[in-house]
Parts: sequence; structure tokens; C-alpha cells
Amino acid sequence: MTVKDCKLLKLPKVASEAGSISFVQSITHVPFNIQRIYYLYDLPEQAARGAHGHKKLQQLIIAVAGAFDFIVDDGYEKKTFRLNRPDEGLYVTPMIWRDLCNFEPNSVCLVLASELYDEDDYYRNYDNFLKDARGEKT
Repeated sequence: MTVKDCKLLKLPKVASEAGSISFVQSITHVPFNIQRIYYLYDLPEQAARGAHGHKKLQQLIIAVAGAFDFIVDDGYEKKTFRLNRPDEGLYVTPMIWRDLCNFEPNSVCLVLASELYDEDDYYRNYDNFLKDARGEKT
């Protein structure tokens, strides 16, 4: 997987005078079954989140309020996405290191995940991630 596989997905938006609604359905709007949902909030502007990778987990990241930068890194290339629309989500593939930063006040980051929490799926050390992402022998 590369940063080119990480892409913004347009989500359905139904707008009316009473407001708007967006929704996400497994397989229909994301290429995986949603197994877990969590969200980040009360984030200081100077906060740095993420700093990890996943071996098999896929995610859809949505800025449901505010805005923040989401940096994807495949071990060779990095790309920054500014997430600031609740009707758009960033699809993140496995084997991508991710960092979140530059939070606007009152930002909320919603994460839809393809797997239940499994600590063994995480890369917490960037050097270990790089070795596996680049196929290097230890």
C-alpha cells in the first residue's frame, strides 16, 4: 500500500433548510465492514496524535467538527490532507504511518475502523514500521 491508495471519499449529504445529514454504510461508502467507531475531541491546538501504523486495519477519518491535518506515510512518501468537511472522509489503508496535528479549536475526529482493537496490529515504533514497509530484513 502507498500514500496514493489513501484518498478522500465523498460521503452522501442530504441538505435542507433544517440542516444537513451525512451518513456512512459499510461496503457502500467504505471498502470495509465497520467493526469499531471512536472519536477524538477536546484536542488542544498544539496536540499531536496518531504516531502509529497498522498492519491490517483500514480506516475512514472524518472531521465532523473543526479541522486538522492528517499525514500519511508509506515509508517512502508522505502526503498531508487537511480534513475540514463532515461530508468527506479520508480512507487510510493498512501499512500507512499516520500523524494528526494542527487542530482547530473544538475539532472532533471521527474514526471508522475495519477491525476491533488489537494491540498486535499496531506499529508503535517508526523504525520497525519502516523496516516492514520497505521489506527490509532485520
